[in-house]
Amino acid sequence: MVSEQQHERFMRQALILARKGVGRTSPNPAVGCVVVRDGVVVGTGWHRKAGTPHAEVHALLEAGEQALGSDVYVTLEPCSHFGRTPPCADALVSARVGRVFVGMVDPNPQVSGSGIARLREAGIPVVSGLLEDACQEINRPFIKQVTTGLPYVTLKSAMTLDGKTATASGDSRWVTGEPARRLVHRLRAVSDAIMVGVGTAIADDPQLTSRIPGGRDPLRVVVDSRLRLPLTSRLLGLQSQAATLLATVSQDEGKIAQLRDRGAEVLVCAERAGRVDLHDLLARLGGRGIQSILLEGGAELAGAMLRQRLIDRCLFFYAPKLVGGEGFGLFCGDGVGRMADAVPLQRIGIRRIGTDILVEGEPDYSCLPD
Repeated sequence: MVSEQQHERFMRQALILARKGVGRTSPNPAVGCVVVRDGVVVGTGWHRKAGTPHAEVHALLEAGEQALGSDVYVTLEPCSHFGRTPPCADALVSARVGRVFVGMVDPNPQVSGSGIARLREAGIPVVSGLLEDACQEINRPFIKQVTTGLPYVTLKSAMTLDGKTATASGDSRWVTGEPARRLVHRLRAVSDAIMVGVGTAIADDPQLTSRIPGGRDPLRVVVDSRLRLPLTSRLLGLQSQAATLLATVSQDEGKIAQLRDRGAEVLVCAERAGRVDLHDLLARLGGRGIQSILLEGGAELAGAMLRQRLIDRCLFFYAPKLVGGEGFGLFCGDGVGRMADAVPLQRIGIRRIGTDILVEGEPDYSCLPD
């Protein structure tokens, strides 16, 4: 008899496997699977990339004949439809597994529950909701994109303890230490896109790449309403597997042609108050399978995203430094008039990254007026 603790232990192994695929499976979710026979793990697998076999298929292949009558632990409900790969629910039925433990139901309204129903129709018992919170945590971007059509946006910023992202002269190299900067490159590697405003792109002339061994570059998105990005920008013509996309409302065909000649994609978006409609931009990115965006600056773009309630998560790196006097802050534009109207953060986490402090949380817009 397998105890509840053992069930959780096997699902935690599946979660460890699923995390290997985080940031690499869009538009699919990251999924891990463990096959257990007589209390012994006989097969493991995780989804590596969209269009390739899913986690269950890898695990069943490894288990072979030992999959017969086994317990299967999978972090997400097995799919039941034909996409780029056959249904995983059918593969489990064909392998004649004994039981299936599912971490979370597929949030896609078009398929939710159908995989579990397929298994039960075949006489396979299914237990759902095992370590559900942890399974949802690793797939928050997938859940957001598949249920709303919008990517999951994480705001990242480095600040001094007195809230400055740069000195009055604009100098910001470097606010935080090397460990924090390495973590940011790892965050880039598991994000589908990285987004900055054109002011930051001009001032810092960044490359927005993931400079870690084996790191995957995200799509680089520059919000550039009037196409001010210089043709000499380092974001153009990069030797990278990822593209640079400029979101604009400009109709300057000459500049658009020049930017495209430099390898950029130019996306003309809907207009809002003379600027790119950020909701329209996010909907367009979500429509092409972008699940996660790392928002790195600048203050004008961050302020607009906050006011429009488009930020899902905040990562604030605080360095033990004081700039004093004038300097640049995190948000520009109109803020709230009363402290009682400030946007609270929930699910707070605090940890040390070298000498710096990382504070993370999720904005809670539910308490704000419509």
